[in-house]
Amino acid sequence: MPLISDPNLVTGYEHAEDAGVYKLSDDLALVQTVDFFTPTVDDPFTFGRIAAVNALNDIYAMGGRPLTAMNIVCFPIKTMDKAVLRDVLRGGLDKMREAGVLLVGGHSVEDTEIKYGLSVTGTIHPDRVLFNRGARPGDKLILTKPLGTGIAATALKAGVAAPALVEQATACMTTLNKQAAELMISAGDIHSCTDITGFGFLGHACETVEGSDVGLRIAAARIPILEGIRELVETGYLPGGLYRNRNYRLGQVEKAPSCPDWIFDVCFDPQTAGGLLFSLPADKAEPLVKAMRDAGIGDAAIVGDVTDTRPGKILLA
Repeated sequence: MPLISDPNLVTGYEHAEDAGVYKLSDDLALVQTVDFFTPTVDDPFTFGRIAAVNALNDIYAMGGRPLTAMNIVCFPIKTMDKAVLRDVLRGGLDKMREAGVLLVGGHSVEDTEIKYGLSVTGTIHPDRVLFNRGARPGDKLILTKPLGTGIAATALKAGVAAPALVEQATACMTTLNKQAAELMISAGDIHSCTDITGFGFLGHACETVEGSDVGLRIAAARIPILEGIRELVETGYLPGGLYRNRNYRLGQVEKAPSCPDWIFDVCFDPQTAGGLLFSLPADKAEPLVKAMRDAGIGDAAIVGDVTDTRPGKILLA
């Protein structure tokens, strides 16, 4: 598709950013995103909460503050009870209220399968936009949520997911990145930021260095992963999206012998409403992780470094 040029367009879809940003004035810009999908869990209310979090998190990943949202609904009205739709919408509204976001409308269509999500509009200062590129050599990388929600959802559909894992995964997917983003921004000097969603940890990490003069070195042992995921990976409960993500990005990623195969797989797992992945100066990383953990973001971790070797590549060791 041809790119549209506009002097007020801070970022569009040319670099796979999490949201678009349009400058309105010298000190105000709009941040806009849209996301919707089919259910990842059985409970309609929980599904609504997850879908809303997934959409709202794109605004936080840009450093912005979400203000308004519109529902996007596909629903099989002839074959499914409207009570299901009501619970989905209630779940979405629950998370919008938590985020301080105003629901201003939406649109629905009849479909054979239920789908739900949001179109979200937020604001940001044009000079404070966080991009997925811009990491600098010597930076540390912080990840704020554990990986494995795609694998957990696959196991849930197969009826083999342990209740404890379902609980962990659900808690992860229903947690807004609001608090993590606020702490991140207050730390200052954030050089790049994205959130981990459908392309998996390594897919989104590749976007941060693609075509740049820096690379990443990821410490496999430091990556937070949901408990119970290893057993599911080693018994073959892998979502189809994991294979697609891995095949697409394999040329950019090198796996050291020290990295276990199962962790390598998890790093391509498509996530729903995943955590923030961002880079910042090394001396600020440990204090920020401590602040996040003290605030209840217990899985926040330094997972790697930005290097000036292997430009555009990632080493997982």
